[in-house]
Amino acid sequence: MIDQGINLFLVPTPIGNLKDITLRAIEILKSADVILAEDTRTSGSLLKHLEISRPLQSYHIFNEHKTVQRLVDRMKAGEVFALISDAGTPAISDPGFLLIREVLAAGLDVQCLPGATALIPALINSGLPNDRFVFEGFLPHKKGRKTRIDNLMEEVRTMVFYESPHRLMKTLEQLAEAFGPDRQACVSRELTKLHEENARGTLAELVEYYQTNPLKGEIVLTVAGKNPKA
Repeated sequence: MIDQGINLFLVPTPIGNLKDITLRAIEILKSADVILAEDTRTSGSLLKHLEISRPLQSYHIFNEHKTVQRLVDRMKAGEVFALISDAGTPAISDPGFLLIREVLAAGLDVQCLPGATALIPALINSGLPNDRFVFEGFLPHKKGRKTRIDNLMEEVRTMVFYESPHRLMKTLEQLAEAFGPDRQACVSRELTKLHEENARGTLAELVEYYQTNPLKGEIVLTVAGKNPKA
């Protein structure tokens, strides 16, 4: 049974292993009037696997500004929505923030379920300090990229980045230049999947490693902060 009074549920979905879905997430997805999905094809496959048949509507970065007010109006009229992304927790480097902000501004209720997200397993797997950390998401592709990296040169907390396979080498090289080649880091890829890998070492060692090892899949890069004693 769906929680009374909640208009929008944020429902984490597995980042790889389909077993990493909570019982409550399944219950909400089965009960929601409409499921908002980043990619209806990807989410459709997951829902079919879970034997869930609910109305599915596309909600992504290219249409969110056009659709958000209509969605809020429908929630005011009593419809209950569940928002999911292709993988992990919605609004973490995925669409969701704009909708959440407008739903709350309209005096409606939002609830986020706990569940899968790539950054926490990668941080813990890295072996780097995790008592304090900063999540940087994706670095800018071009404009502002160097400025963002330069602004992190004095960061003492562990840093967590999302990155794509075809940009990882460039990122490792740029971070090694800015932070020094001996800065410890960890590259986590394909988390929870059959070929999960956590490659640990200095930035220079990781650059060397990936010169001869193919890069595939979703990647989380964890980098040690600056030693405050340095």
